[in-house]
Amino acid sequence: MHVPDGFLDAPTSVATAAVAVVAVGASLRGARRELDDRTAPLAGLVAVFIFAAQMLNFPVGVGTSGHLIGATLAAVLVGPWTATLCMTVVLTVQALLFADGGVSALGTNIVLMGVVAVWVGYGVFRLVLALLPRILASVSAAAGVGALLSVPASALAFVGLYAVGGATPLPLGAMAAAMGGWHLVIGLGEAAITLLAVSSILAARPDLVHGAAGRLPELELRTTAVSA
Repeated sequence: MHVPDGFLDAPTSVATAAVAVVAVGASLRGARRELDDRTAPLAGLVAVFIFAAQMLNFPVGVGTSGHLIGATLAAVLVGPWTATLCMTVVLTVQALLFADGGVSALGTNIVLMGVVAVWVGYGVFRLVLALLPRILASVSAAAGVGALLSVPASALAFVGLYAVGGATPLPLGAMAAAMGGWHLVIGLGEAAITLLAVSSILAARPDLVHGAAGRLPELELRTTAVSA
């Protein structure tokens, strides 16, 4: 999913960079409401996990590659604002130190993976969660659905940017087919990993999962009733 230098023209790259700056600025303020002494270390661990997962790239055709994103997992665990910051840090380090994604395309990559993937995934998560029973297991299921849809959403957002400011001779139709089709498959893998990761953390420390906040009081009430 990392967009390399030269895939988009200068006006499109500048525009996405401006959007990324605004998104990061808003996230710096929003993350203050999500982070505390308990969850801040988890945010660091999430960033490390995403960094490692994204380094495993494989080609999807037409000069592009695919990989896991981890945006929905981050949003469910530490909140969407903090997730955007985690993705921004990961993408910046990858671009500057590992040449994974172009430096001139850093704003584009932040928008695609740190904004679109995070907020689409988290939005779907919240929507699905509202439809499921109010139990902790629903958190994992909703996170999996959010992850499934966030990956192709990010890929299709790139196709839209390419349609506006593509700077290579690659046909738009071939680009859309490769990005959309393969990233739907990647989304299945990301959904499974997200579901398993969220389930594991819920089993050990549900109080650390941002997306489970509304389910914890009921869990405590049931535990108290059983003990009595």
